[in-house]
Amino acid sequence: MGSPGSFSLRKKIHLAQVSNGYFPQCVSPLLYGLSTTFPFQSMGVCFIGERNFEKFLLEYLEPQPGNFVSVEYKKVMGTHKGWFLYTIGQRARLAGLQDAWFVVDKDVSTGDIFVAPSTDHPALFRDLLRTNRVHWIAEEPPAELVRDKMMECHFRFRHQMALVPCVLTLNQDGSVWVTLVKPARALTPGQFAVFYKGDECLGSGKILRLGPSVFTMQQGRNREEGTKKEDIDKVEPAT
Repeated sequence: MGSPGSFSLRKKIHLAQVSNGYFPQCVSPLLYGLSTTFPFQSMGVCFIGERNFEKFLLEYLEPQPGNFVSVEYKKVMGTHKGWFLYTIGQRARLAGLQDAWFVVDKDVSTGDIFVAPSTDHPALFRDLLRTNRVHWIAEEPPAELVRDKMMECHFRFRHQMALVPCVLTLNQDGSVWVTLVKPARALTPGQFAVFYKGDECLGSGKILRLGPSVFTMQQGRNREEGTKKEDIDKVEPAT
């Protein structure tokens, strides 16, 4: 299955969970010039129409009030009606604040939504994730991955994002660790990681776990450097 080209739908990210055996039975709208070749592109949830998505969800889900918490200072910045109303990377409109804040993490157990004051804040970027058991379009993992337990390829988790070089590490249960060459913004559990080798879409797996954010790693390094300085300060001068 080919990778992206000039048509946005050629990215085929929506077919990454389909088994290879079904494709010979499919008719391509591009090849046969069908009326569905150039459909209207909807960026929202088309079946709910023009309406407020938060209000739509709250018609079916009970509100679960919680706090917006600054990821930098752990300070409560405001309140919300439910963690399920927000996704990673989304702008959080905080009452009384004109500056833009963005969702960087959520704690479902407490209802806290962690926010940061920039769309490119390091808390939004991560370079490690783990999937569930990967669905391979060819029904088996690539021979290189089976042989070496590791393989270089490319990755995306949104249909419009550029492919990102990565390294897959195969686990015994069929899941994979994905190590990105450079951190990606707003990786989100529940979304699908789709893998490509050259022009071929290999398959995909649901994102289950994330590695630490760039911000967390920076904080760890800062604490470590601070500890080292304290240790140096404690050293008795030579006499």
